[in-house]
Amino acid sequence: MAGWTASEMPPQHGRSAIVTGTGGLGYEDALALAGAGGEVILAGRNAAKGAASVNKIRAKFPTANIRFEILDLANLASIQAFGRRMQDQRMSLDLLINNAAVMTPPRCQITSDQFELQFGTNYLGHFALTAHLLPLLRQGKNSRVVSVSSIANRDGAIHFDDLQSERRYQPMVAYGQSKLANLMFAFELQRRSDAAGWGITSIAAHPGISRTDLISNGAGRNSPIAFVRYLLGPIFFQPAAQGALPTLFAATSPNAKAGTYYGPDRFNETRGLPAEAKVPPQAQDMSVAARLWNVSENLTGVKFA
Repeated sequence: MAGWTASEMPPQHGRSAIVTGTGGLGYEDALALAGAGGEVILAGRNAAKGAASVNKIRAKFPTANIRFEILDLANLASIQAFGRRMQDQRMSLDLLINNAAVMTPPRCQITSDQFELQFGTNYLGHFALTAHLLPLLRQGKNSRVVSVSSIANRDGAIHFDDLQSERRYQPMVAYGQSKLANLMFAFELQRRSDAAGWGITSIAAHPGISRTDLISNGAGRNSPIAFVRYLLGPIFFQPAAQGALPTLFAATSPNAKAGTYYGPDRFNETRGLPAEAKVPPQAQDMSVAARLWNVSENLTGVKFA
């Protein structure tokens, strides 16, 4: 794994992938996979941004097999409709990258299903999406699910008494909870795949600190955290293409291990090349992970059959 870059990605001809999120890391994931010959579906809620990203990728790789599909991870009906479309259109799926995210909106926002926006989009939306795509993944070739977490999970906790931040909303606390949930979901999905014989490899990854629009899109371009990113970004934030490498390693490398967590290898995992990441102790609590899974099924109304 030492020094792994996208140039070492195996050819993706004959493999299919769905990537959530049309900009930043999602765009870089889709660009690399399409450039390596894979069939890529880039999924997001903004059709104009999705079309622009697809056009940019085709400008670099004119023969790329890539298209955009509407998917709003903050809306369970949209997720269900997307899942039905995929099952109508195809027989299998080889790779799902659960990447799209919302970060630290200054005021508590609620999804159409009455979830706190970060927990609902970053975690519950991807939980439901994976469930809807499970039949296709089970028919895939060496199928993988890669869930993108964040170093913000280090201080995260699952607040079962206030999952939706109804009592108190703290932007970074809610974000950390959602990203810890992503990591715990990745581990629990692998355990359940092993137990049920689904044949799916589940891996987690994080991008370190990368230059994307995640902060400005969530906290706002005039927020203090966005101002800090503007001032320090060129020095401390690595390019999005480099931040995408742990995800791409997890998604494509034959050396990526099931049930493992990958991130950058330098400066406390804030930047660098892919390596095994440090797992926070709270993410290893299997009783909490099982409870979170059951709560998530009840909240979303989906079952992993």
